[in-house]
Amino acid sequence: MKKIIKFFDKLEDKVRGKLSHYPILYAFIGGIGIVLFWRGVWHIADDINMSSTTSIIIGSIILLMTGLMVYDFIGNRIMISDLEKEKKLTQKEEGEIKTEETEIKKMQNSLNQVQEKIASLETKIKEKNNY
Repeated sequence: MKKIIKFFDKLEDKVRGKLSHYPILYAFIGGIGIVLFWRGVWHIADDINMSSTTSIIIGSIILLMTGLMVYDFIGNRIMISDLEKEKKLTQKEEGEIKTEETEIKKMQNSLNQVQEKIASLETKIKEKNNY
């Protein structure tokens, strides 16, 4: 069993490494894989005559046990904002929104300055290497 896992782990690394250079192809192949997987699950459920209610109950139990129910249906951004006690945009006061906008602009300006300094340093390094 360990050999099989190790084989697929290495295969995954190689395939992912090559496909990462072609993101559109990677997404297309990944999408096909996902659809075919769920098509198979759907057909197995049909083959064993599983009712809709049974599917919902079993699926819910599996998702709740693995912790994926909340993650998939609510999403991690909502959970993170709840942990950080962030307010929804509709709950924020106008002043809070303006303050956040100002902070974002300041951060953008700082980022632009850092980019300019890096570009300047790169130019100096290139000039130094040409001599």
